[in-house]
Amino acid sequence: MDLKIKAFAAMAVFFAGASAQTIPALSLDDCLKIALTDNPTVKVADIEVERLDYSRRDVIGQLLPTIDFGGQYSRTLAKQTMYMNMDGFGDFGNLGGGGSEGGDENEGGREAASRAGGGDGGIKVGLDNSYSVGFQASMPLIAPQLWKSLSLTDTQILRSLEASRQSKQNLVQQVKSAYYGLLLAEDSKKVIQESYDMAALTHETYKKQYAAGAASDYDVLRTSVAMKNIEPELLQADIAIKQARLQLLILMGVDSNFGFTVSDKLSNYESTMYGDAIAHINPDYSGNADLKLLDLDSKALEKNLTIQKLAFSPTLALTANYNWTSMNNGTPFKDLRWNPYSSVGLSLSIPIFQGGRRFNAVKSTGLQLEQLRLQRENLERSVSMQVALAVDNIKINVKQIASCSESVSQAERAHDIMDKSFDIGAASYLDLRDSELALTRARLAYYQAIYNYLVANSDLELLLGKAPIEQYANQ
Repeated sequence: MDLKIKAFAAMAVFFAGASAQTIPALSLDDCLKIALTDNPTVKVADIEVERLDYSRRDVIGQLLPTIDFGGQYSRTLAKQTMYMNMDGFGDFGNLGGGGSEGGDENEGGREAASRAGGGDGGIKVGLDNSYSVGFQASMPLIAPQLWKSLSLTDTQILRSLEASRQSKQNLVQQVKSAYYGLLLAEDSKKVIQESYDMAALTHETYKKQYAAGAASDYDVLRTSVAMKNIEPELLQADIAIKQARLQLLILMGVDSNFGFTVSDKLSNYESTMYGDAIAHINPDYSGNADLKLLDLDSKALEKNLTIQKLAFSPTLALTANYNWTSMNNGTPFKDLRWNPYSSVGLSLSIPIFQGGRRFNAVKSTGLQLEQLRLQRENLERSVSMQVALAVDNIKINVKQIASCSESVSQAERAHDIMDKSFDIGAASYLDLRDSELALTRARLAYYQAIYNYLVANSDLELLLGKAPIEQYANQ
């Protein structure tokens, strides 16, 4: 029996450990790694980069030779009639009647043409069936627009890469905010739960005192009301935790039923934020993704303007074909005689006039460049102002955290004093309750200040474009 009990206990410990392992504890880096791998937005951005790479290959393919194979069949319904005027050839010198003089001679010519098969003075030419099959090849030799298009596609690929980096930085900022929001919700829930437990303990104490005749019914009711007033806050805290958890799961690209716990607390960040917040802030916003995208848009537009100007340049192409032709009368597939035919040549195209379309396109693109220049100036001023505000917010939040931390220490000491005074009857319940509420507010304000600092820091990181994406992706 002892062996059975020991075996059962071992199995219980094993299954308890296995069930605990099914709920992983995720750090912020773990969440960022999962999000940068599984989030659909990141996958879409990566696919866009790959698509533009194929577009570049398509432009390169336009500079290479193109070879086509084709065939053609035609059936003649009415043959062409040919008329000839050949003076000095007797009866055949005026087939078709060319002049108005010499009526007798013209009449003789028409009779000869009739005998030759023209019927009305002409000669029917051509055969019933005509076939042509073969290869056609061409290759551009001078194509300035195509050459410049290669550099344009390179710029488009760089823009797509920057857009992918921007989407990842936005995702990092959103995941951080959601993770910090979940930490705030859970820490707030703990604070409210402690307040509820203290109120419940006080209520139970008064119930026992009332049963012993040492407290009034009013004291029991007052403590009960104080306890029940905290219950809606607990429900709101549970809802906030659920919402923050779902938001984080969505950003991570994970199913909403995925169970996990967080391995951090907001208070863990306090020890590392003071020196970093003030001494290591570099307000250089040259890496801002929006500014970089506008610069790449301007560069692409400049290259597009050059391409439009190159539309005035001539183009030269090499052409070649090798065909087999056959013609016959009567049945289409009878008595076919195939004869090869080949040629090589150059095709030159010199643009002269197209209704002013190219000139207007150049002017329109120039105006777009001026618009982008003005937009960048406005965006740069806006980013500079946002960076300055974010730095100020971080410094203010650091001071607020220090103040809230001291406030929590003082509130804890005050509550301990009031709790001991209440136990010996030197303080009323209202005094104890006031100290509990003050401690709860101080703790909530402390966690809120840490959350505000962390979110402001992640916002500044996004503005500066300095989120260490590679660090999270390579973990």
